[in-house]
Amino acid sequence: MNAISLNEMRDTNRRHGMKGFSLIELLIVVAIILIIAAIAIPNLLKSKMVANEASAVESLRTIDTGETTYAATCPDIGFSATLTELNTGALCASGKNILDNILGGSDPSSKSGYVFTYTVGAPVGGITHSYTVTGLPSTVAVTGQRGFFTDQTDVVRFTTNGTAPTAASLALQ
Repeated sequence: MNAISLNEMRDTNRRHGMKGFSLIELLIVVAIILIIAAIAIPNLLKSKMVANEASAVESLRTIDTGETTYAATCPDIGFSATLTELNTGALCASGKNILDNILGGSDPSSKSGYVFTYTVGAPVGGITHSYTVTGLPSTVAVTGQRGFFTDQTDVVRFTTNGTAPTAASLALQ
């Protein structure tokens, strides 16, 4: 048997090339990762805005359903005076816990990058028959692009530029 010396093994490794990566190869890999990130991050932000908008629409529908429930269980009051009333039931015990602490915890309330502002209509004969709710992005083009609106008709309306919609705005399909 031939014994291979340590020096012969080192010479063989040098002839066959060193193992590992050069600085250029590492820089190329980092550059490729940065290019992929630059492509992916705007899509991720757009997805987050779309998710926030979907959450805002669902929050408005939840408020609409809560108001309908409140008006049905508290007929001598009609619609609530505030969003907080749909959580606390301070004026009508049947109105307690209709909304959670996030939507019904304050007025205006914030959820998923949107701020919801509730405005109650003037009572007629002591009963409130109308209300409006707007949902606007906290930061337009960052947390959301569209502004939303609903009222006692339960139709969600929107604008595409993040401004406050009105009852004359386009209805969400």
